[in-house]
Amino acid sequence: MSAKLFAVILAGGSGTRFWPMSREESPKQLLRLLSDNTMLEETLARAEGITAVGDVMIVTTRAQAAVVKMLNFKKVRIIEEPAPRNTAPAIGLAASTILKSDPDAIMLVMPADHFIKNKEGFRKAVDVAYKIAERDFLVTFGIKPSSPETGYGYIHGGEKVEGGVLKVARFTEKPDQATAEQYLAEGNYFWNSGIFCWKAKTIMEELEKFQPEIPEVLAQDIVTDQQYSAMPSISIDYAIMEKTDRSVVLPVDFGWSDVGSWSALDEVLSKDPRGNIFQGNVIDLDSSNTSVIAGKRLVATVGLQDMVVVETPDAVLVCPKERSQDVKKVVDLLRERDAEEHVTHLTVERPWGSYTILEKGPRYKIKRIMVLPGAKLSLQMHHHRSEHWVVVAGTARVTRGDEIIDIHPNESTFIPMSTHHRLENPGKVPLHVIEVQNGDYLGEDDIVRFDDVYDRS
Repeated sequence: MSAKLFAVILAGGSGTRFWPMSREESPKQLLRLLSDNTMLEETLARAEGITAVGDVMIVTTRAQAAVVKMLNFKKVRIIEEPAPRNTAPAIGLAASTILKSDPDAIMLVMPADHFIKNKEGFRKAVDVAYKIAERDFLVTFGIKPSSPETGYGYIHGGEKVEGGVLKVARFTEKPDQATAEQYLAEGNYFWNSGIFCWKAKTIMEELEKFQPEIPEVLAQDIVTDQQYSAMPSISIDYAIMEKTDRSVVLPVDFGWSDVGSWSALDEVLSKDPRGNIFQGNVIDLDSSNTSVIAGKRLVATVGLQDMVVVETPDAVLVCPKERSQDVKKVVDLLRERDAEEHVTHLTVERPWGSYTILEKGPRYKIKRIMVLPGAKLSLQMHHHRSEHWVVVAGTARVTRGDEIIDIHPNESTFIPMSTHHRLENPGKVPLHVIEVQNGDYLGEDDIVRFDDVYDRS
């Protein structure tokens, strides 16, 4: 291989079909659904296992970047989107970044939240796709279907092209059952994996041809948040792959799943003799073909069949497996209600540690804050609330206005509204603090940061 291969991992999705575990601030790719690693970490390991890969880039939204950085990836470049604009702008952003340093580079584009069982088969497929991409084709990986699946989009393969690929005749939306059975019988339809390989230069040329507003914005030396957010929110399939005459499909079979809903866990996780998947604190009597995902609380199930039960500290999902795709509609309803349960969990991870909401009501909120040894929060101020901190364990170093004081267990301090303040842990053990907030507005966006070691705005 002559040209350098860049692995580009798209990690900006929200994973709404995996609510209540997946939230806007902790989406599917950051969940540990299939192993002790997040799905993003599994994807990164898969990319780094390809010998030809020279560099790895993760494209994510600014809102999720801080959490991605907490995973402490080494030798990985994180590219932040000012706002989520679907896959075409995200891929264009990665391509334009790569071209600034390597005009001949080839990109391997992968979603961050998919499962691949046969990693050696995947590596071999990448080798084939690389050689095809060198000839200026846009390669999409088409999964040979094993069943008439209605949860995937399909690619219709046309005439053969040298190298074991087919010209793309057309892309199709998720079919109904009868249409999916017809596709399977015809044999030249493939599941759309969302995995691609192409020259960075070639994909930018096609964007200039079919979506010129995207490269026009990205070509500027400085792209403002407003300019990026004004770009069309469009997938790479709609923007380019359905229009270009350079798209080809590489038929592959390496045990792929997009893990698109709770019912998809059946394809990738081991089950007991009755077809059940149990995770966490679960007691069951006589259920079959049922998935129960529990947290710390005990979940007891009796005689369920073909069901999904997911428990988190602030929400519980119960639905038939056949309706698991409709979980996205629940999230839509929560969004309409402006409910926090679709945005964040009660416990929120931060670069400095975490906080857990213990209770909230009109004009007050109570949190438990944990600060890692040596870590510190930003120097900040709130316009609409005051805070009272009680140290439970460890030593707190508190900046309050012009003074800096150390507070020990069973001691407290008060932070008036509009006062500069910072909380840090100078000790060797985790710091635990109970925080009581009071004010007219207690939203997490009432933070004015003056200094932050994690470069948050």
